[in-house]
Amino acid sequence: MTAVTATVPTARARRGAVRAVLRNRLGLVAVIVLAVMVLVAVFAPLIAPYDPGAQDLLVRLRPPAWTAAGDSSHLLGTDQLGRDILSRLFYGARISLLVGACAALLAGIVGSVIGLVAGFLGGWFDRILMRLADIQLAFPSILLALAIVGFLGSGLWYVVLVLGFTGWVSYARVIRSEVLSLRTRDYVTEARAIGVGDLTIMRRHLLPNVMAPLATIGTLHVAAAIVAEASLSYLGLGVPKQTVTWGGMLSDGQLYLGTSWWVAVFPGLALMITALAVNITGDVLRDVADPKAYRS
Repeated sequence: MTAVTATVPTARARRGAVRAVLRNRLGLVAVIVLAVMVLVAVFAPLIAPYDPGAQDLLVRLRPPAWTAAGDSSHLLGTDQLGRDILSRLFYGARISLLVGACAALLAGIVGSVIGLVAGFLGGWFDRILMRLADIQLAFPSILLALAIVGFLGSGLWYVVLVLGFTGWVSYARVIRSEVLSLRTRDYVTEARAIGVGDLTIMRRHLLPNVMAPLATIGTLHVAAAIVAEASLSYLGLGVPKQTVTWGGMLSDGQLYLGTSWWVAVFPGLALMITALAVNITGDVLRDVADPKAYRS
């Protein structure tokens, strides 16, 4: 007897899924925007026109170049210390995307393992893990992050750890619910009947079938982690103050909204556009990862 595995996408079905994604114009725009953001973050030292920390009080609060009082050497203007806004946006993208991706990866690994094991084994193990998840859900995630960061102190990897370990619950609960349904399927029953081990069943038969919700939750968590990091930096509890972040730029620019709007508006727009692009890209990844999309 041979165990029946998850549906394997054929080449024809893959081409059909790719065509469906290409027809999604909004999704394509989001993917392109996100790719540009990633490239900007990676190559920020090469493409940034100025050092993000370089101060020049002679050009402080210079408006964007297209305004009447603007300066073409500072396309998006300068802040209260004469630092170039565009250069700081480029460097801020590095922190936001790094924190978002690492926090989502950490939370995804922890939550997926817990969800798979709890859903497949069930029993007392499942009950204990889900009660722990309920306890964590009783605390607002941002308040829990504030408390932990306030206790541990500021730092890039502290923020990643906090956002990662406070975000595993969503992965665990969704993956568990999927596994509870999948573990009764014929291919799982047949795999058990021929003596396939639990770890192999979870890895080869269950994990591929939960990739679609996992991709969706992961991208949503990336966007949420980016916003959470910006919130912590805005409050002065994120990465160190000397590190350029979009949240820190928002905090610096809040006092100048009435006179120098560009100091806060541009990092706010960058944050909003990036989070929106990540969320829409998640929908595209869900369509690609969903086994149903590959059926011919």
